[in-house]
Amino acid sequence: MPALTNRKRVLVTGGAGFLGSHLCDRLLAAGNDVLCVDNFFTGSRDNVLHLLDNPHFELMRHDVTFPLYVEVDEIYNLACPASPIHYQHDPVQTTKTSVHGAINMLGLAKRVRARIMQASTSEVYGDPAVHPQPEEYWGNVNTIGPRACYDEGKRCAETLFFDYHRQHRLDIKVIRIFNTYGPRMHPSDGRVVSNFIIQALKGEPITIYGDGQQTRSFCYVDDLIEGFLRFMDTPAGVTGPINLGNPGEFTMLELAEKVVRLTGSDSKIVHKPLPQDDPKQRRPDITKARALMEWEPAVPLDEGLARTIAYFRGRFFA
Repeated sequence: MPALTNRKRVLVTGGAGFLGSHLCDRLLAAGNDVLCVDNFFTGSRDNVLHLLDNPHFELMRHDVTFPLYVEVDEIYNLACPASPIHYQHDPVQTTKTSVHGAINMLGLAKRVRARIMQASTSEVYGDPAVHPQPEEYWGNVNTIGPRACYDEGKRCAETLFFDYHRQHRLDIKVIRIFNTYGPRMHPSDGRVVSNFIIQALKGEPITIYGDGQQTRSFCYVDDLIEGFLRFMDTPAGVTGPINLGNPGEFTMLELAEKVVRLTGSDSKIVHKPLPQDDPKQRRPDITKARALMEWEPAVPLDEGLARTIAYFRGRFFA
């Protein structure tokens, strides 16, 4: 008679994306069966190619705006394009992915009584008037601007998660992800770390929008995924939302200078007009994550950038 195992069946939507693929790695390493679902709009088979021979890993092409009928114990809902270039390409579909995707995944979780985590975003804070941003801050969001499809889609998804929790007693977890970087970032997603690295490795001018004094906080992907797993393991009733990100704050100019130094590039820095509704500052207050999970980022920016540069150099410039 085969031995009984304690393997959990875990669904990761958006599992072939940047964050999702790293999460699949960690879940498999922890002894779980992983169902990776992705429609490959921004995700890539290349990100999970190394997992395809693993008998405990399954890859399914599926769009979360349509219902999914599977049997799982836990759900990580990561499906949604996360960079402005990608989410503004088809803003209606972006909103559908956040809202219909949340409804479909919550419906699945309700049916199978699975614990479900929503990957929300620091974008719910908009262009914040409070700094750093605690979870209690309600945000400063332009509901009709070009970024609203993502901001408001994610805010609505949070609403749905908490309504399912209150109405159906669903076991939910909501995390708000701040800027994250690392290997497997999409090379043309328009996000600042990948932009700067690609431009520097090509020897092209590094593009800074505005005066370069706007700030961001950059969390290395390994640190973020550790936060995912720790929060998913918190007791039922601990719902969040909880901020996950690195509270170290850097201007765009400082980041550009670091990338130039670490790549050894001759690239010059050029300035272009600031896009509409681009936040002037963004830094997480991670007091709750520290207290609840003893979690905080461990990888310094220079070290994480060096690892990310090595990935891009080996993957696209070898």
